[in-house]
Amino acid sequence: MRLLLDTHALIWWWADSKAIQGTDAAQAIAGGGDIFVSAATAWEIATKHRLGKLDPGPALDRFEESLVRSGFVPLQIEIAHALRAGGYAIPNADPFDRMLAAQAELEDLTLVSRDPAFAAFPCRILW
Repeated sequence: MRLLLDTHALIWWWADSKAIQGTDAAQAIAGGGDIFVSAATAWEIATKHRLGKLDPGPALDRFEESLVRSGFVPLQIEIAHALRAGGYAIPNADPFDRMLAAQAELEDLTLVSRDPAFAAFPCRILW
């Protein structure tokens, strides 16, 4: 299975949070396969940290190293992703959600998220 982790899924996975333990999402992540983390996730974590809404701990300082150690694949933002994210005729204004949905759709990935906002987007969701 090819997965794309939403920001909360990544943070909870790294923190071994009870919010993700025992879920289908946790089983899929632990099962291996290609597990992608978008550059948009790094952007969202850095933005929320700057605004005082998130304390990601050392994960922010060693983000790429943490991805490699976890066996996750970085997913860069491409022009096609940006055009698709901006072109959705969906009222969701969150740029991070829009980007992750576009990447999941265009790259044929299953988005791992508990956020119900993704139901409006044309991408597969797990959780």
